[in-house]
Amino acid sequence: MKMTKIFAVAASMVLCGSAFAACGDEGGSNSGSSDKLIKVGIINNDPNESGYRTANVNDLKATFTKENGYDASFSYSLKNEEQINFAQKYIQDEVDYLLLSAADTAGWDSVLKDAQTAGVKVILFDRTIDADESLYEASIVSDMDKEGEQAVEWLKNQNLTTYDIVHLQGVMGSAAQKGRSGALNDTAKELNWNIVAQQTAEWSSEKAQQIVQSVIDSDKKFNVIYAENDDMAKGAVAALDKANISHGVGKDVVVIGFDCNKWALEELKAGNWNYDGQCNPFQSSYIVDIINKLEKGEKLSEKTIIMDEKGFDATTITDDDVSKYGI
Repeated sequence: MKMTKIFAVAASMVLCGSAFAACGDEGGSNSGSSDKLIKVGIINNDPNESGYRTANVNDLKATFTKENGYDASFSYSLKNEEQINFAQKYIQDEVDYLLLSAADTAGWDSVLKDAQTAGVKVILFDRTIDADESLYEASIVSDMDKEGEQAVEWLKNQNLTTYDIVHLQGVMGSAAQKGRSGALNDTAKELNWNIVAQQTAEWSSEKAQQIVQSVIDSDKKFNVIYAENDDMAKGAVAALDKANISHGVGKDVVVIGFDCNKWALEELKAGNWNYDGQCNPFQSSYIVDIINKLEKGEKLSEKTIIMDEKGFDATTITDDDVSKYGI
């Protein structure tokens, strides 16, 4: 049975400079480290992908330090094949643990089997993958399907006269994209909502702005922006502002985002956006707890930990919500 836990960590460490190259914690994995240090290879998405990812990377870098007993190396990419190459290198480097936030849900079976053969323990964080549970020790993830379902249920309850939706998708194939897209696609089909445009902006504000500007230029009518992260919602709003199209509470276009960046929740509080779905980036304490138990030879009581998350409505969000949940 899945267990739900809640955690919030303040993290503030400087990011590695390159988004697509492996980089270490002051030199990363090195042969000079003490044998007492636990050797960890951490594979994540581009730190510049979004405010959520920045918070997620900072949280991990603040935790997996030599001072805390870890010899940690970090690698970043939005491309699955590059992440798999990183994983193969970490296995060759004989890390004790491989921590993975996969760019794509598919394609991981072979390298995870290699890790298992080499005695490398795999822990998933942030995102699920399509692989047998026997190939990893545990996963600490968001329920992306639930995030999408909560947002779409909120949208349905707005009882709009028509639903003409511009759908801005994240990186295709990622767990976040599949979960948030799936809920909207299913409901749109069921209720005959009109998807005016559906295109990936790859989490990018700039690309989202270009897509929405193109829809505006085509004279297609729409009254909902469903953006699968805050940055894309921000880009969409920039295009609306440029075209003098009103948005937010009681205005022409409903704006939906995800991740709950603090600046996004402030937009919500000001009534400029309508809804923001939470995605909790603070997972390092759960990972440490799992590693500690595995190091002691203890059996894990749960395979999957689902982060507890909620959605925020512009008409009910409070200053305390912005302060507590904004990342």
